[in-house]
Amino acid sequence: MLPWKEIDTVLLDMDGTLLDLHFDNHFWQEYVPAKLAERDGLTPEQAREYMRGEYARVTGTIDWYCLDYWADKLQMDIVAAKREIQHLISMREDTLPFLDALRETGKEVILVTNAHPQSLSLKVERTQLDQHIDTLISTHEFGVTKESQLLWQKLQQRLGFEPARTLFVDDSLNILHAAQEFGIAHLLAVQNPDSKLPVREIDEFVSVQDYRYLLDDIHSSASASGN
Repeated sequence: MLPWKEIDTVLLDMDGTLLDLHFDNHFWQEYVPAKLAERDGLTPEQAREYMRGEYARVTGTIDWYCLDYWADKLQMDIVAAKREIQHLISMREDTLPFLDALRETGKEVILVTNAHPQSLSLKVERTQLDQHIDTLISTHEFGVTKESQLLWQKLQQRLGFEPARTLFVDDSLNILHAAQEFGIAHLLAVQNPDSKLPVREIDEFVSVQDYRYLLDDIHSSASASGN
């Protein structure tokens, strides 16, 4: 599926790509509206409708991913609310075999997430994801998201990766298109970011629903090149 001999750097999204997106979907679509409804005397559907409108205003911007923005907007301690259901944070079953294969075969493995630093910290605390990755980056330090070409420019300046020899993995098709526009040569889409939702059919990119299908190719390409 992918020319692993031609890939030196692997850039990875976090939520929906390495971690099950169910936590985030449940938190933002169900848990936050439920807390809002209880506090403000709204019906659950009124609260969900209000939140859908607020999400739509900032989709794709740094505010969408910013816990400080939502804490201020909703007058709610978002980090504390996340901790209330942190037991739902989990890694995909295929994540560790994939990460270990990449590192065993000499790839540089870098997490690039739009998640707020406090969200990243909570998820690392729960999963120890950092033990299997070389570098962890939240796009908040750049002030722009992966949807933006400016982010990709800043990221390349920071990391010095060669786009022609880089693989980027994400569950967001919009973000994959942004990476493609920047010139990232190798792209991989995740078909099943949320374990509670159906597997998606994806035509625009090479896609996968279980990274373990890739392990033989990763290891055999390394053996063939003498790594």
